[in-house]
Amino acid sequence: MTEIIDLFEKILILERNEYLKVKGSIDTNIYFIESGSLRIFILDDYEEQIIRFGYDNDLIVSLDSFLTEKPSDFYIQAIKKTIIKVIPKKKVTELINLNETNKQNWIKILEDLILQQIEREKDILTSSPKARFERVLKRSPKLFQEIPNKHIANYLRMSPETLSRLKKS
Repeated sequence: MTEIIDLFEKILILERNEYLKVKGSIDTNIYFIESGSLRIFILDDYEEQIIRFGYDNDLIVSLDSFLTEKPSDFYIQAIKKTIIKVIPKKKVTELINLNETNKQNWIKILEDLILQQIEREKDILTSSPKARFERVLKRSPKLFQEIPNKHIANYLRMSPETLSRLKKS
């Protein structure tokens, strides 16, 4: 992953609530978060549905747009002041194509993203609020230190009050 991060072309500083990406835009960059936090969400009938977070030392990407080079339905927004390194697809592709090791590392990154998404879908589709909370707490304890409760509750598809009760119990 270090090799990908070293490919950055520029550094962006996003202020709290500033958008990195909006629905309908094409985004072929990968972002490395040096500090701060971001959320990826969609708008569904004017209601936000958070699908992913990123914080210190995470890579974040609008994967659908990155892979297809077509517009995405996703928004990426800073939760707090965030410093990110911008890594263009062209440079990532060049690195991947240098050798077999790089290709295998890229496949591993994509596999990890897919597995994370599968875990997320299982959480939402099969678990009670308590089970979702416990699974996410076990999988990502840092989330509860970095991200405000209102966003975590949205991500877990529960009310902030339910999340608060679960955290106390």
